[in-house]
This record gives sequence, structure tokens and C-alpha cells, in this order.
Amino acid sequence: MATTAVGVSATPMTEKLTAADDDQQQQKLKKGIAEFYDESSGMWENIWGEHMHHGYYNSDDVVELSDHRSAQIRMIEQALTFASVSVGVSATPMTEKLTAADDDQQQQKLKKGIAEFYDESSGMWENIWGEHMHHGYYNSDDVVELSDHRSAQIRMIEQALTFASVSDDPEKKPKTIVDVGCGIGGSSRYLARKYGAECHGITLSPVQAERANALAAAQGLADKVSFQVADALNQPFPDGKFDLVWSMESGEHMPDKLKFVSELTRVAAPGATIIIVTWCHRDLNPGEKSLRPEEEKILNKICSSFYLPAWCSTADYVKLLESLSLQDIKSADWSGNVAPFWPAVIKTALSWKGITSLLRSGWKSIRGAMVMPLMIEGFKKDVIKFSIITCKKPE
Repeated sequence: MATTAVGVSATPMTEKLTAADDDQQQQKLKKGIAEFYDESSGMWENIWGEHMHHGYYNSDDVVELSDHRSAQIRMIEQALTFASVSVGVSATPMTEKLTAADDDQQQQKLKKGIAEFYDESSGMWENIWGEHMHHGYYNSDDVVELSDHRSAQIRMIEQALTFASVSDDPEKKPKTIVDVGCGIGGSSRYLARKYGAECHGITLSPVQAERANALAAAQGLADKVSFQVADALNQPFPDGKFDLVWSMESGEHMPDKLKFVSELTRVAAPGATIIIVTWCHRDLNPGEKSLRPEEEKILNKICSSFYLPAWCSTADYVKLLESLSLQDIKSADWSGNVAPFWPAVIKTALSWKGITSLLRSGWKSIRGAMVMPLMIEGFKKDVIKFSIITCKKPE
């Protein structure tokens, strides 16, 4: 006859289950916290900046909304003061040691952010706008229809080639081209078809490189164009390889503009044409050392959403190219010619197709969409310039 003991042994069993449940609850809590901040941190940074905590306000402060960031700094300082934390001599060497490491860390973080942004958003862009991931070129008297945007993107390529005086002559036309920041390869495939040239595209995004190669194969261009993941500041090509060096809206992502143009120059063959089409901030006026604070504020918000480092002006690019002894340096402001582009992007983003594509793409794409009105504001206030800069490498 079996006897079941109900007594002492029940308690340890209950305790074991409680411990397991407690651990499970803790794991669930940690997972929830991580997911909450994964999802919300970008939004917080975009609106409130890098400090994710309360601000400290004196009781008699008349508080303006614009005061919140300085109040967050005050919170840090008040906490250090309250704890009597000493800020002494040894802080300086430590800060210096950290600066170089921090700079490298920031660049790695930027590259990772750019790659992830385009990994996430490229499919959505292609779905709505097609294979060309750049502005369209519109004539100032155009009555712009939404259906015109794709032909406007082709016009942008043709206008850039015309501005740079790239020859169609069979003897002089480019035979080897590099597309630096190639997106899903729209420009590369267009240029390969136009000139019968061999074209190599580089991007930080594995998703873009894979899609670009797939589209090349589908369009019968696999023998002419190829795409790979590579850093524009450290290109995997020998010196003097390319007759045409093409950078369509990638320069704004480069944290070191001198290194960027130096690499473009290095891979260019003697006599090659270099074309840079990029977003810049306005040229500074005589006597100005920097942009105005309200202008910086607009740019900083855009930077955090589109993974952009500090901006430079068209004049800055020209000086860099001059310092490298490049020839026939020309630049132009095409801001007026791209003005219809951002309203068209916003209009498509607000369509049912646009909204569902955004939601499928994820938070980085949504955050990018949220700052599109700031791009329009920046253009209207002449803070943002859409510039073309071209030059030739000496023979």
C-alpha cells in the first residue's frame, strides 16, 4: 500500500518553483526594458538630445522649453556637487586618452548606423521610388507631377555628366567607373549601359550590395557591373584605376571629408573626372566663423536621423580639392532644381503604400521620415544646399 506524504517535502518544491518563476520574471523584465529602449531611444535623441534623464530646475526658474537640455546638464552637475566629487588635475590626461578612442568609436558607430539605416530602408525606397536612391533634377519652370520623379532622377545623372563635361566620344568616354556610395546600384547600371563601361559600386550596406548585384543580373549586366561592401574612406581598389569617379549623395555621410576626397583622387586615373553631388550647408559669409545656432539646430536634428556627421560647405569642398592640386574645379548650387523632390517624398510617405512600407521597414526609417519636413525647412531657409562639385585629376 502506497503512502503519499503531504508535509515537509511540499515546501521545498514550492520554493523551487518560486525561484524559477522569479528568474523567469527577471529575464522577461530585462528583455522588456531592452526592447523598450531599443525602440524609443532614437525618438528621444531626435527630440531631446543625448541625455536621457530629467533636468534640474531651480524653484524660481521661469522655464522655457528650450531650457531643457541645459537643465539636463545641470542635473549632472548638481549630482556631482551633492556627492562632493572632486574634479582635479588627473582628469585632463584621462580625457585626452579617451578622445582618440572615442573618435574611432564614434566613426565605427556612424558606419554601423549608416549600414543599418540603409539595410532597413532601401527596400521601402525601391518599392516606392525605384532603383535610383537620390534626388531628381527639375527645371525651375516645371509643373511637377508625382509621376515625373523617376525621369527627374535620370535627369540628375545626365545633368551631372553634362556639368562635368564627360565625353560621349567613343575614344574619350569613360571605360572604368567607380560608384562610391552606390545604393542599390541605379547610377552604376545606368552609366554602364550608357558608356558600355565596367562599373564597380561600393556601399556600407550588405542588403544594398546584394540587391544591387541581383538587379544587375536580372538586367543582363552582371558582366559589366559588380557591387561590394566597402568603406569609401578606405577603398579596396588600386591607385589610378577609374576614368570616372562618381559620388551621388554619399559625401554627406563621410566623417572625414579630406580623407574622402583623397580616396576619390587616389583611385582616379590620370585625366579622370571626379563628380561629387552632395548636401552641404551654406557657405559662410565674410567674418562668420560658424553657422548661426538656429541653423546648427536644424542640421543636428537631421544628422541624428540620417546618420550624418558634421556638415561642410561647398566652398570647403573646393578648398580641399584645390589642396590636392586637382584641375578644372567647378561647383554649382542646384538647390532650386531639387526643391520639388522633398514635398514629393513626403506625399508618397503619407500614401497608404508609403505608410505600410514605413511600418514594415522599422524605426530607423520612420525616424528618417519624421525629419523630412526639416529638410524642406533647411532648403527654404538657405541653410541646406544641394551642390555639385567636379574636377579632373592631372594627366
